[in-house]
Amino acid sequence: MKACVVVFPGSNCDRDVIHSLSTRVKANVSALWYEEHKLPQDTDLVVLPGGFSYGDYLRCGAMAATAPILNAIKGYAEGGGLVLGICNGFQILTEARLLPGALLANKNLKFICRQCAVRAERTDTPFTSNLQTGQVLKMPIAHHEGLYFLPPNDLKQILANKQVVFRYCNNDGTIDDKSNPNGSVDNIAGVINKGGNVLGLMPHPERASEKILGSEDGGLIWDSIASWLKKGGRC
Repeated sequence: MKACVVVFPGSNCDRDVIHSLSTRVKANVSALWYEEHKLPQDTDLVVLPGGFSYGDYLRCGAMAATAPILNAIKGYAEGGGLVLGICNGFQILTEARLLPGALLANKNLKFICRQCAVRAERTDTPFTSNLQTGQVLKMPIAHHEGLYFLPPNDLKQILANKQVVFRYCNNDGTIDDKSNPNGSVDNIAGVINKGGNVLGLMPHPERASEKILGSEDGGLIWDSIASWLKKGGRC
């Protein structure tokens, strides 16, 4: 698997993603500077990592969504290429309109950094193909703007399209308000585009890919991507 991790001014999880992909699934991973206009040839996966691109000026991800490399990523996504946005990367994907919705300030208006549980709602995507429906993953979150929001009619649409891939839950998989750390609508922690090849999620799988980190559950996402590609899966 050949992957590239886009680096913006203010990214701080790029090296973590490179490390976890390299060690977990032995991927050939390269860092890609935001000023580039093309993706590396034969790229299998593009990752927009977490951090504070452009210092979160204007809105989280707003400036990064206009970076030169985004034009190439949009074309890549339109052609069915796999794109994963984590935390700030999720924010960038919504600002670039590659994913629906927006990420707003947490309901408590505070930065949240802690372990949380999310439930897999779909297992027919490249990012969840090795999971079981309803499987609970433990991964950390670290954000101030993680409240996923959609107007009611738009929410109905993504629910009808089955675009919700992860929801915040308690340890046994129950969805309730107490398990929703940031106030996201319908406990949504991750959504996918209609084509099924662009995923954004707030929890950090790269920070939960090794036993020493307290959870290896995030590694299941890397495993899923690698298995999907190995089988020649297409969206």
